Amino acid sequence: MNPAINEKHPATGSADQAAADRELRAQVRRAGALLGDVLQSQARSEVFDTVEALRRGFIGLRENDDAEERARLMALIDELPAETMTEVTRAFAIYFNLANLLEELHAHRTRRQLAADGDPRWLGSFNRTFADMAADGVSLDDLLGRLEKLSFIPVFTAHPTEAKPRAVLDSLRRIFEWFQELTFGNPDELKRAEIEEHIRQNIQVLWKTEELRRSRPTVEDEIRNGLYYFRASLFASVPQIYNNLEKALAKAYGVKAVDAPPVLTFGSWIGGDRDGNPYVTARETRYALRLQSREILQEYERRIDELSSRLSFSARWCAPSDAFLASLEADEQRIAAHTGVRPERYAAEPYRRKLYLMRRRISAMIDQIQTELRLRAERSERPPLAYHAADDLLEDIRIMRESLIGHGDEAIANDRIKDLQRLVETFGFHLARLDLREESTRHTQCVHELMAALEIEPDYDSLDEDGRVAVLNRELGRDELPAIGRVDVSSDVEDTLESLDVVCEFTRTLGHAAFGSYVISMTHSASDVLALVWLMRMTGVYDPAGDVRPPLGIAPLFETVADLEHIEPVLDKLLENPHYRAFLEAGETDGTKRQEVMLGYSDSCKDGGIMTSRWQLYRAQQEAVALCERHGIDCTLFHGRGGTVGRGGGPTHQAIMSQPPGTVRSRIKFTEQGEMIFAKYSNPETAVNELTLGVTGTLKASASRPSDADYSDVAARLADAGERFYRDLTENTEGFFDYFKAATPTTEIGALNIGSRPSSRPSRAKLDKGSIRAISWVFAWAQSRHTLPGWLGLGTALTEAGVEAETLQRLYQDWPYFRTIIDNVQMSLAKADMPIATEYARLAADHAHVFDAIRAEYDRAVSGVLRITGEKQILDDDPVLQTSLDRRRPYLDPLNHIQTAALTRYRENGDRVWLDPVLRSINAIAAGMRNTG
Repeated sequence: MNPAINEKHPATGSADQAAADRELRAQVRRAGALLGDVLQSQARSEVFDTVEALRRGFIGLRENDDAEERARLMALIDELPAETMTEVTRAFAIYFNLANLLEELHAHRTRRQLAADGDPRWLGSFNRTFADMAADGVSLDDLLGRLEKLSFIPVFTAHPTEAKPRAVLDSLRRIFEWFQELTFGNPDELKRAEIEEHIRQNIQVLWKTEELRRSRPTVEDEIRNGLYYFRASLFASVPQIYNNLEKALAKAYGVKAVDAPPVLTFGSWIGGDRDGNPYVTARETRYALRLQSREILQEYERRIDELSSRLSFSARWCAPSDAFLASLEADEQRIAAHTGVRPERYAAEPYRRKLYLMRRRISAMIDQIQTELRLRAERSERPPLAYHAADDLLEDIRIMRESLIGHGDEAIANDRIKDLQRLVETFGFHLARLDLREESTRHTQCVHELMAALEIEPDYDSLDEDGRVAVLNRELGRDELPAIGRVDVSSDVEDTLESLDVVCEFTRTLGHAAFGSYVISMTHSASDVLALVWLMRMTGVYDPAGDVRPPLGIAPLFETVADLEHIEPVLDKLLENPHYRAFLEAGETDGTKRQEVMLGYSDSCKDGGIMTSRWQLYRAQQEAVALCERHGIDCTLFHGRGGTVGRGGGPTHQAIMSQPPGTVRSRIKFTEQGEMIFAKYSNPETAVNELTLGVTGTLKASASRPSDADYSDVAARLADAGERFYRDLTENTEGFFDYFKAATPTTEIGALNIGSRPSSRPSRAKLDKGSIRAISWVFAWAQSRHTLPGWLGLGTALTEAGVEAETLQRLYQDWPYFRTIIDNVQMSLAKADMPIATEYARLAADHAHVFDAIRAEYDRAVSGVLRITGEKQILDDDPVLQTSLDRRRPYLDPLNHIQTAALTRYRENGDRVWLDPVLRSINAIAAGMRNTG
C-alpha cells in the first residue's frame, strides 16, 4: 500500500471496511485471473504452471508453515532454468503493478464514499480542515489571508529509485482507466465484458513490452519522463484542486462563492541537478527549460482551442466590456504591426476573436522554442508577437472573465476559462521552477581557478575558512569586477560558469519564475555560499548596483549529521555578512527577505541512523528558523526526502504536521522522486488527493505553536543511544560492509539502467558508507527484506536510553514528531521479513555475526514499538496498510527466493544469463514493496 494514499484516516466503520476490502480482493483476484489468461495464451505452459504452483504454495505456507512443503517449493525454484525464472518473475511483477493500481482505485472509492456520506473523518480534506477552522473561530478573511501567503511546493527529481519506460507507463495508465470505468461507470454485463477484454488486451501488451532499459537513460530521457506526469494528471488535477478548495470554503462559511489565491507551485531538479552527474551540463539545462515551456504552452494552446469552440458568443447577442474591446483592439494592432495584415477571423464573434489572437501569440512562442530545440541553439529569444510575461496572459483572461460576468454569464466565466486561469497562475510560461544543484567543492574549484587566473589570489583553495571569507568579502566589495571572458580555466569550471549564463539567458525569455533556487550540496561553511554569490556577480546573474532582483535564491543543503549539528554557526556567520545580506535584500518579494534552507534526510540517516538523523533534522529546523528570525529574515525549509522511511519518506500530511511548531511558515518544499512520483502523480484523482493533503498540512502546520511540554532531553537521549548502536554496527563491526555487499543485490542494482547519474561515487580503496550512495543503500536493504535504514538503532534507543515506557507512551500520544517516527518505523518493520532476510544472510555466511546483530536489533525494535503503541502486532492500528502487506507477502516470498537463487548462480560462475532474472526480480520486488527508494 502506498503511504501517500493511506494517510491513516479512520475508515468508514469496520463493517464498511470489511465490505470494501472484500470488493478490493475480488478485483485483485479478477485482475490475477486476467493475467492468468494472458499467460496461458502467450507464455510457455511451464511458465503459467510454475506461477500457479508458487502462488498457491506460498499462500499455503503463510497459512501453515510446513517444512516439507517449503522444501518442495525451494527445490522447484532452484531447478528453474534461467529463461523460465525470468518469465515467472515478469508475471509476478505485472501482478504487483495491477494490485497497486487497484489499491489506488480502492482509495479513490473510499474517499468518494466519505464525501458522498458527508463524513468528516478524512483528516486532510478541504471540507474537514475548513470546517474545523471555522468552528475554532477563524474568520473567512483571516483564512483567505493565510492562504494568500501559503505555497506548497513539490519538486520533481530524477533520483533513480524506479524508472518505468514510457511504454510501460502508458500501458499501466490505460489499464487504470479501464478499471476506473469498471468501478465507477456502473456498466451492464455487456459493457463489463467489453471493458474486461480491453484490460486483458492491455495486460497482453504489458507482457510483451520490455520493462528493462537496454541502455542507461540520458538526461534528456529523464526530462521527458518528468513531463509525462504533468500531461497525464497535473494539468487536469490542478484546476480541480482549486474548484474543491473554493467549494469547501463556501460550504464552511456559508457564502455563495469564494475566489481563492494560488497555493501551489511546482519545482524540478531534472536537467538542473549537477551534483554527482557529469551528464547534466548547460546544454541539458537549456533543453529542460525549453521542453518545460513548450509543454505548458501547448496545453494553453489546446485549452484555448477548446474555449474557442465554447465561447461562440455573437456580438449581436452580448455586450462585451469596454476593457475587453480595448484589449481586443490592442491585439489586432499588435498583430497587424508585425505581419502587415489585420486579422479578420471571427469578426462578429468577439470572444472567439480574442482567443484566436491569444492563440497566435502563444503559437509564436511555441514556434520559437521548436526552432531552438531543432537547432540546439545556445541562445534563446522572445519572438515579437510573444507575451512579455505570463501576467500579461493572465490579464487577458481576467478581462475576458469580467466581461462575461458583466453580461450575465458568470457560470461560464467560472468554468473552463477559470481553469485556464488557474493553470497560468500555477505554471506560468515555465511549468516548473528549475532548481540548480552543485556540490560546494565545485564552487571552491571555480573560485580558486578564476582568482588565480585573474591574479586576485594565487592559492584560494589552501586558505582556511577565515581567509576565504576575507578574500570573498574584499572582492564582493568592489564596485567593478574584472572580465572573465578570455580567462583560461578547466572544462569543469567552464561548465559551471556556463550554467550561470543559462540563468541570465532564460530569465530574459521566461522571466524570474523560471528558476527556483541554487542548491549547494555539502554546505560546510559560510564561504561555500559566499563563493557562489561571487560567481553570480562575475557572470552577471547578480548585480548589487542594479535594480533587478536575482533570478534565483541560494539554498545551502545540510546533509550529514555533523553538518546538521553545525547549522547554527554556519547560518549565523552567513546572515550577518553584509554582502550576503545585500544579496537577500536584492531578492526581496513583497518586502520580505527570504532564506531557503535545505535539509538532507538520506545522507544524515545513512550517516548516523534514523533516531539521530530525525532528531538532528528537528533541531536544525528550529535553529534555522529561529536564527533567520533574529536576523529579520523569513525562512523556507526545503526537505530533501525520498520514498522510504530511511530517506525521509512517509505520508505527506502526517510528515508536514510533525514538523517543529513554528517552522512551517506558510511555505514548504519537498523533493519527489522515483517510484513516489509515479505513485502520487500518475493519475488525476490521486494527484488531487496528494496535493490536497500537502496544502491542508501546510495550512495547519503554519498555525501550530510550540507547546509548554519540552521533550528535547528525552529525544536527545534516544538519539544518542540509537546512534551509538548504529555507528558501532556500521563503522566498528568487522565485515559489516562485506556482509552488505554479499547479502544484498547492491552491486547488481548498479547494472539496472534506471538513471542517467552514475550509480556509485568515485571508487575508494575501502568499501564504507562514504562510498555508497544513499539511494543504493536504502534500495539494496529493501530488496533483501532487511529494510534496515528505516529502523536500525531504534530498538537499542528504546531499551537502553533509560526512558520509562510510560514516558515513551506519553510522547507517542502527545508529540507529533515522535508519533510520526514510530508510525513510519512500523511501516519499515512490517516490510522487513527476517526469515526471508535469513536466506540473504546465507549469501554472506562468513559474516553471520552481522546478521545476528541485525536480527537482535530488529526484535528489540518490534518489542519496543509494541510497548509504546499497546498493540499486539505491528500496524494493528493501520488495518488498511496491514491488510495490503499481508496480501502481498505470498507473492513477494517466491520473488525473494528467485532472487537469491539467481544471485547465487550469477556470482558463482559469472554467467550473465542469470543476471537477467536478478535484474527483473529487483524490479518486481520494488513493485511489490512500492516505496523502496
